[in-house]
Amino acid sequence: MSRGGALYRMAAHEARWLAGLVWWAARRRIGVGAGERALAYAAGQSAFVYALTFVCGVETVGVSVLLADHPVPHAVMLVVDVYTVLMMLGFQATAVTRPHVLGTDTLLLRAGARREIRVPLAAIVSVRQELRSAHDGKGTDGAVAMAVGGQTSMTLELAEPVVAVRLSGRREAVRTVRFHADDARGAAAAIRAAARDRPAAGDPAAVRQG
Repeated sequence: MSRGGALYRMAAHEARWLAGLVWWAARRRIGVGAGERALAYAAGQSAFVYALTFVCGVETVGVSVLLADHPVPHAVMLVVDVYTVLMMLGFQATAVTRPHVLGTDTLLLRAGARREIRVPLAAIVSVRQELRSAHDGKGTDGAVAMAVGGQTSMTLELAEPVVAVRLSGRREAVRTVRFHADDARGAAAAIRAAARDRPAAGDPAAVRQG
């Protein structure tokens, strides 16, 4: 990927989390239409994010006091520290305002402002609750993992591959997607119910539980 393309994607990511702060303050969600169901996942990381934000806030105050007699370094570090606090809050804001979205034809899986994977309901062969430790990315078994708080709680098996695009722009074709939902049981039931109305690709039988 070109340097210009990478810079554009990073700038777009920055714009999304900054916009997420505004939507979060307004208590609104992005991309959830009428008749669609939002599947939340932000609670899985909230304790960690708020704890780290608190630590960053304390550090900001401490550094500000230490550099009070040095105007230029004080101003520079204040900007850096405030930006870091905003970035941490933006990380949580985008997770809250950009939930997974279950529509009539597709399941849109999100990882905050970092990535999205659109899964046709007709391609889902099985969906199951499965708590696994994972990092964001592609595992050794070829499954893409959209982890929250270092873990995933659900696994989708697909009849045909879908394209997963990383923040860097790299595209991957995957047939297994692991992700997190705060209410994994409810999310699994809702996805199965929606997918039953869309026969799985190459398999007219109902979607399996796993």
